[in-house]
Amino acid sequence: MRAKARLLGHPVHPMLVVFPLGLLPVSFLFDLVALGAGPSWYRVTFWMIFAGVAGALCAAVFGFADWLAVPPGTRAKTIGLWHGAGNAGAVGLFVGSWSLRLGRIADPGALAIFLSGAGVALLLVTAWLGGELVERLGIGVYEDAGPNAPSSLHLARVAPRPRP
Repeated sequence: MRAKARLLGHPVHPMLVVFPLGLLPVSFLFDLVALGAGPSWYRVTFWMIFAGVAGALCAAVFGFADWLAVPPGTRAKTIGLWHGAGNAGAVGLFVGSWSLRLGRIADPGALAIFLSGAGVALLLVTAWLGGELVERLGIGVYEDAGPNAPSSLHLARVAPRPRP
């Protein structure tokens, strides 16, 4: 099933998920580094969480659009729902962590760090679910994908297909 939101022939959602999946877990790692290296690392973490949450919200818009196109009553629809709900929960944990840091960026406290860690754990599960959707269920993949498929930049691939 092809993804609905596309840019130059590729689905937009997977292009955007790399930002929250990179920034948010690394922000937690920087929290752990800050425990021994000093509070300046917490400042970096604060802004990484901000950017990661912003990226997650952008990715969610396109992921939701793709989920709406998944046929109802399928395993993919259910897994997509768990994937989206889990990601919303993870973002909520990071928003909680970030809000606890407001006004005390250099010393966020144990609860803020715990929330970030819990968010990373949940992201691991939801990333696996996203992989299940694409790799196992073929969501967002061209029906004619294969080792010799034409380039995604081929005009017929980028332009909308005419409707009969």
